[in-house]
Amino acid sequence: MSIDTLRKRYQAAGQEHLLTFWSQLNSEEQASLAAQLDALDIERVNRIYNKAVGSESGALSPTSHSATIDPLPKGASDSVGTLAKDEEWRKIGLQAIARGEVAVLLMAGGQGTRLGSSAPKGCYDIGLPSHKSLFQYQSERIARLQSVAEAAAGKPAGSVIIPWYIMTSGPTRQATESFFKSNSYFGLDPKNVIVFEQGTLPCLANDGAVLLETPSRVAVAPDGNGGLYAATRSPISPADKSRTVLSDLAKRKTLYVHVFGVDNCLVRVADPVFFGYSIQKQAECAAKVVPKAYATESVGVVAYRDSKFSVVEYSEITKEQAERRDETGELAFRAGNIVNHFYTTAFLNQVEKFEEQLAFHIARKKIPYVDLKTKEIIKPSKPNGMKLEMFVFDVFPFTENFAVLEVARNEEFSPLKNAPGTGTDDPESSRRDMLAQHKRFLESAGAVVQEGVEIEISPLVSYAGEGLESIRGKTFTRSGYVENVEELDVLA
Repeated sequence: MSIDTLRKRYQAAGQEHLLTFWSQLNSEEQASLAAQLDALDIERVNRIYNKAVGSESGALSPTSHSATIDPLPKGASDSVGTLAKDEEWRKIGLQAIARGEVAVLLMAGGQGTRLGSSAPKGCYDIGLPSHKSLFQYQSERIARLQSVAEAAAGKPAGSVIIPWYIMTSGPTRQATESFFKSNSYFGLDPKNVIVFEQGTLPCLANDGAVLLETPSRVAVAPDGNGGLYAATRSPISPADKSRTVLSDLAKRKTLYVHVFGVDNCLVRVADPVFFGYSIQKQAECAAKVVPKAYATESVGVVAYRDSKFSVVEYSEITKEQAERRDETGELAFRAGNIVNHFYTTAFLNQVEKFEEQLAFHIARKKIPYVDLKTKEIIKPSKPNGMKLEMFVFDVFPFTENFAVLEVARNEEFSPLKNAPGTGTDDPESSRRDMLAQHKRFLESAGAVVQEGVEIEISPLVSYAGEGLESIRGKTFTRSGYVENVEELDVLA
């Protein structure tokens, strides 16, 4: 696109100031800025800004409609813990896995900044005896589950594949790809580990003007974890514009996708129980939740907003609502959101049709920018603009068939959010929760683990406690890490 055409387009959009320094740039800088502006859908940016600001001001208006927030309706949710039901769901899920109908999509765009690391969060070592990263644990759970599904279906080794799509961001994509390559993809076939990148949106001043980071570069930020929907429609690689995550899923004949965040060390990747439950319920979208630890816990809950499924933030619920109990004595609003979701690929392909109806959320931030008069780079001391984000759960109200599965927190949720030594949701709590789970695996198999003994079991040995039948009756007196069942004998 010529500079004249570009200028007219941005003039019409009210964003011509982005070309303020054009005549002062060298040819390389001009080419870089022109390419960025050409690729940017500036008209969409303006629409997103207007809708986000309108939504925000509407919510704050005293005359605006106040949403009716209700607990989940009866029949919309179920919970694990009943052996017969769990086994039925697990069987359905394993059959779907064995037929090659499932995939997993990991949201891994974040860096470990709060953890004192600039590497992608998935590279983080939470301090287990094996010193495996979060990425390695998830890789090995996929490998183990493929083997379990093969055995259940009587299929040969290596015949079942669970494709893994890893959504990164600009700052983490290259480091993530390098990490997997240098670790030989932790034993998975590289062609089934697909790394792609979430999109970005320009950072805006409060009046909607796009900010310049430098005279030749627009300031941008990732578009939130809800950016995954647009990212699945974008080219996986610039080298092949025709291949997207959605086209790859279609090529593989994938019907169901498990989506989750990178920072939960207990996540059951491609959980056959969750798949089986969601398939049996004929859900097009489902959420896995955990019971709130206490009434006023600062966590969003899956609930009903204006008769539609939604994630309601804790700040939107009154103290009275938070403490309300149902007829069983449980908290009425207890379905804690853990960013762990099921989708049909048919639903993922439908999102584009209603995406324009979704209002992006405004995050007011301190955003460095170039002063258009002085050309000086300003680093503000207080919020001066906004980043626009979509959340992965923003699509819930648009679902026709939605389901919720409640699982045990100590078995499936231990988030890594805070710096070492914080006391909650930190590397130490992740390590503790993982080792406590492995102790329960051993005890459920009929073994005794002496007080103070810590045993880490590789995911390649057991995905969720299965495959440990041979240790019944044994007493473990030594701590250690095992890569196969036979190694447990040394610790008894």
